[in-house]
Amino acid sequence: MVGRHAEREAIEGLLASVRDGFSAVLVLTGDAGVGKSRLLEHAARSAQDLTVVRLVGVEAETRLGYGALHRLLRPHLSRLSALPQRQREALNAAFGLTDDSPSDRHLVGLAALSLLSDAATAAPMLCLVDDVQWLDRESAETLAFVARRLYADCLGLLFAGRDGTGGHDVFGALPALRLEGLAHAEARALLTDGVSGHLDREVAERLVTGTGGNPLALLELAVNLDPEQLAGVAPLPEPLPLNRQLEEHFRRTAGRLPADTQTLLLLMAMAPTDDRATLWRAAGVLGLSVRSSTPAVAAGILNRGVIAEFRHPLIRSAVHSAASAEERRRVQAALAATSAPERRAWHLAEATHGPDDSVAAELEAASERAQTRGGHSEQALVLTRAAELTTHPGRRAERYLDAAAAHLASGNLPAVRTLLELATPDLTGPTARAHATRLRAVVEMMCARPRAVPAMLLDAVADLGTTDPAASWALLREATNAAIMGGRAITGTTPREVAKAAADAWRGPLLPAWSPDPLMAALARLIAYGYAAGAPALAAALARLRTADELQDPNTFSAVVSLAGDELWDIEAKRVILGKLVTANRDRGALYGLSIALVALTTVEIWDGRFAAAESCFDEADDYMAATGYSASGDFNRALLYAWTGREAELRAAVATLRALSEDLGLVQNRRWIGQALSIFEIGHGRYREALEALRAVFDHDPLVLGDINLAGMVEAGVRSGDRKAAVMAMERMEERAPLAGTPWALGLLARCRALMTDDDGVEQLYQESIAQLEKVPVAVELAWSRLLFGEWLRRRRRRADARIQLRSAYASFASWGAAPFAERARVELLATGETARKRTVDTQLDLTPQELHVATRAASGLTNAEIATQLFVTSSTIEFHLSRVFRKLGITSRKQIRQKLAETDADD
Repeated sequence: MVGRHAEREAIEGLLASVRDGFSAVLVLTGDAGVGKSRLLEHAARSAQDLTVVRLVGVEAETRLGYGALHRLLRPHLSRLSALPQRQREALNAAFGLTDDSPSDRHLVGLAALSLLSDAATAAPMLCLVDDVQWLDRESAETLAFVARRLYADCLGLLFAGRDGTGGHDVFGALPALRLEGLAHAEARALLTDGVSGHLDREVAERLVTGTGGNPLALLELAVNLDPEQLAGVAPLPEPLPLNRQLEEHFRRTAGRLPADTQTLLLLMAMAPTDDRATLWRAAGVLGLSVRSSTPAVAAGILNRGVIAEFRHPLIRSAVHSAASAEERRRVQAALAATSAPERRAWHLAEATHGPDDSVAAELEAASERAQTRGGHSEQALVLTRAAELTTHPGRRAERYLDAAAAHLASGNLPAVRTLLELATPDLTGPTARAHATRLRAVVEMMCARPRAVPAMLLDAVADLGTTDPAASWALLREATNAAIMGGRAITGTTPREVAKAAADAWRGPLLPAWSPDPLMAALARLIAYGYAAGAPALAAALARLRTADELQDPNTFSAVVSLAGDELWDIEAKRVILGKLVTANRDRGALYGLSIALVALTTVEIWDGRFAAAESCFDEADDYMAATGYSASGDFNRALLYAWTGREAELRAAVATLRALSEDLGLVQNRRWIGQALSIFEIGHGRYREALEALRAVFDHDPLVLGDINLAGMVEAGVRSGDRKAAVMAMERMEERAPLAGTPWALGLLARCRALMTDDDGVEQLYQESIAQLEKVPVAVELAWSRLLFGEWLRRRRRRADARIQLRSAYASFASWGAAPFAERARVELLATGETARKRTVDTQLDLTPQELHVATRAASGLTNAEIATQLFVTSSTIEFHLSRVFRKLGITSRKQIRQKLAETDADD
């Protein structure tokens, strides 16, 4: 190989990592012919001590969901029995090996990861994946997921693809090298080596410059230019073959071959690469034989000595694009006649010229098979083609609509919009139109643009009338969720109008206990008709979810549970239900839903003073978001943590992000989180007027009358800043709502607020009542806050000894958690009583990384390495590696000792 020193060094580094027991990933990108495939060959030659497996993307197979992944893993499917049951079922369903229901695609990814890691335990492995731009979307997403979750698995992944990887943005976050043309001297050396006769110096310069150092272009020129042209006697062709011109060169070369050879080449370009039997059966239908390949071998189109293998992937593309539509249909018909059922329908469709309802029906049946395997992208493509072949406009529109829904399931939002535009004009009947509107609304919500969604959905409900109450309720549920997100920023209606429509439409049908519908209906009732009307239904809905055996999370469910729990000050309901949602999503491998549930769970940890646990939840959620290709989330709850811990710079940055989202996208609910975080931070520093201003922004712009969790802070800020009017407003709302909620958290805050608003001798009893109530539930920061306020009041009454008892407890708690502003406030109060309290720092949790802490905690609970790996979506090898580091850092030798170390740390806190 000429040149490519940096690239070869990167590959050697990847191989060294694999040999050392770790994993490594690299994506090579660049123009066609720049040398990506040659570098993969170099990697294979350099990895003779490793097990090398290969996969090449094929343009003709991009529509077959999980097809490429199946080709890669097929040699290892005998190891399926070693996988956990859910993973085994997920992979079997994806490959169509069983009739099991499709699983979350990330569970398929975890199964693929486990299978490859298991294979690599026998011998370190290198996976070479070429032409990733031609992988089907499901396979591309799965392999990118595998790449992101590898760590200590003796497994290397080396991808190669053209710039942009054919629209597969899933590879974008992986380590990558872009290949440029060879350097001038290296390109000239390659050209010189490839020319058998005389090469004129000026001709060489022009060829090197004109090709940009593209190796394939240079080698093709060296072989195909006339000796006179190379010697400078005859003129060079214009333009020189580069990129598209290079592909055109291959087209011309193939076009000079005999007709039967050209047909065989086209068949090879369109047939499945892993099924030679089908290829030769189709060749027989077309009257072709192995002898038809001989001229292609002689012309350098096919590799010599290998039947039916193109010399370069670019030749496959050139042959495919050069064929006429009639030639392609003829070959597709032959493939349809000889292929398995899952491929037959598509080949038949491609062989069809013009609309054909019978073929469209066969495609629709094929789409159902794709759906059962979880191949949503394949399902969408097949349904789109079925729609194109459908004669009746209404039926065609319905198939476009179904294709849009499949694209939505795969996450391809631009395709959803395109298909909705095609479907909408010909949709007949309110049900179909409502379905289209709901898809359009979901896209807007997924893009966090709720402004127009409620009015859009209300129009669809009006169109439905009384024809389909269930569909109407589904639309109203989505509209209510959008109204909660958008608040006063929504257009065409108001949040209360939306909530009233939803509350009035709710009939409480018999639903499974895990259904979120009663919770949404109760929230709608609370918003539409007031707290007294909605709180009992909200409490009943939360109680029902607490007792449900299993829960399912439609992603937004966790946020709604968190909001409902806050409105009722019901921390126990939040803890139990969100914990169930975390477990349910973890069991199903639903990483996106798991991330959302973990972020929601952080508030439970924060209110109980478990800041390290909250950080752990954030780290885990970020890890899973990255694994799924999404950006990190949770700025709203991070802001709360930053406020409590006094991390001002991080708090201000998170608030700025939330404000930008609030203004740009209409996410008015962000104001509640901003106000909560800023008010806690300012109250902790004794800046009550600033805290009050932060909370005014919540309550002055809150048409939903939500945000009750901020009322106690507003009472304190109003009282301490001298704004009695603001304090009274918050107190009146607190007096109305806290008794209706009736939870210890609500009653504890109510007693605290009454104490703040009272000047008589009943204050002491109120603070004692607040403390007694808050001791019943896991809201340790609220308990310490009440003790701090009680201690301050006692000190002002010159009851220093009594004050010290409360202030010591508050200070010890705040300091141990790292709640710096409140700890300092308590320390200063203690000093005022005449007691010196030394400043305390919070030790790190045993000096373990977040991932090591996750592993250690689960190992201490008795889980095996395999069980921990399943929970954290990594491999057993990675768990073993992290566990060995935990043992070394803690100076221990057993899992029992981990449990002891963690218990000691908790006791110190």
